[in-house]
Amino acid sequence: MSRIINYLRDPRLVLAVQRYFGITGKNSTKKDDDCVSNSLGHGDSKNSTKTIENGSVRSTKKQKPDSNSPSDEGDYIITNLFWYYLFVFGTELGDEIFYATFIPFWFWNVDGAVGRRVVMVWTIIMYIGQGIKDIVCWPRPASPPVHRLQKKWVQEYGMPSTHAMVGISIPFSVVLYTMNRYQYPLHWGLVIAVLWCSVMCMSRIYLGMHSVLDIIAGLVLALVLMVALVPAIDSLDRSLVTSHWSPPAMLLVSTLLIAVYPQGSKDQWTPTKGDTTVVVSVCVGVMLGSWTNYQLGQMSEPQTPPPYEVIWPSYEMIGVGALRTSLGLCGVVATRAICKSVSYALTQSIFRWKNVDSSDVSSDTYAQAVTIERTLDIYYKYLTYGLIGFNIVFLLPAAFRVLSIERPTFYTEL
Repeated sequence: MSRIINYLRDPRLVLAVQRYFGITGKNSTKKDDDCVSNSLGHGDSKNSTKTIENGSVRSTKKQKPDSNSPSDEGDYIITNLFWYYLFVFGTELGDEIFYATFIPFWFWNVDGAVGRRVVMVWTIIMYIGQGIKDIVCWPRPASPPVHRLQKKWVQEYGMPSTHAMVGISIPFSVVLYTMNRYQYPLHWGLVIAVLWCSVMCMSRIYLGMHSVLDIIAGLVLALVLMVALVPAIDSLDRSLVTSHWSPPAMLLVSTLLIAVYPQGSKDQWTPTKGDTTVVVSVCVGVMLGSWTNYQLGQMSEPQTPPPYEVIWPSYEMIGVGALRTSLGLCGVVATRAICKSVSYALTQSIFRWKNVDSSDVSSDTYAQAVTIERTLDIYYKYLTYGLIGFNIVFLLPAAFRVLSIERPTFYTEL
């Protein structure tokens, strides 16, 4: 078993995948080619120019998740632009920009009930995956030999791949929550979900950000979690929207989850806690917005039970949907800009904090100041993104209603 694990963690296997899809090093030599062959089981690993131990390149320096290398400076050549653009698109499916557009679009144009459930599945799976990263503390594939085409997320650890976990949880939870709610060809939904997941997972290996083992672990973990989460959340959703105790319960649970989030390695800071706070706060905001809609009497039961026929949009519906989405996203951007400034200033004033220059204080004082600043970062992210989630399902739909561009079934999706 350990031999299989070491093989799947081997950075040379990632390099082999990169070579297959058209990435070559500028200073590629025959020894490098032998290195790739060895990773695929051909040749003698003893001929490798570097010693591989426990799936990583042995180095005199401690491997850190944010280590720079010549590969980070562009020491590679891309010979196939099709795969490059495809996999760059694939990795963006797990980026903040995608979440900031997909989640609002789904609520404003498709189905709020499915949206709430998918957001909760995404949040729980992301929280668990990110937490495991900072507990296991396995570095990303060593570079060199891997060509690292992306610097974003390089400070995070690699095991498991949360991109892989999101790549399977979002599309397949959409399929699972819509298959009995709408009448559509299920096989097309599965095909789209499989393609979505495959491109997203392969993109992380192609860009040199994850080992094959990271991807496999992420997929298996997400599948196991979804077996329990999908039916549980389907039953929990209505209680969270209708119960009077829902707001204090969600606020208490979310703050406790953020408070107990694992800190990772003491020697290396990673941004995973801040990113996880964003995910959790968006979910809380979405659920509080839905709860507010219900308590104000704006939400009601649908007139007919599912399954429903899919209403394919007319030109007028497409135009109204585009207008609704454009105005809504402008509202999201404005909310983020205003709340980010206000919430950060508020947390600074409450905790009486001001920025400290490292040149003006001792190293111990500066280290303490950095810790406080990172704590404030968590507070303002929780407030900012929580309000964004709230506005997505409460304030902005109310504005659409005033402008007579609302989606007719928005308030009937309990």
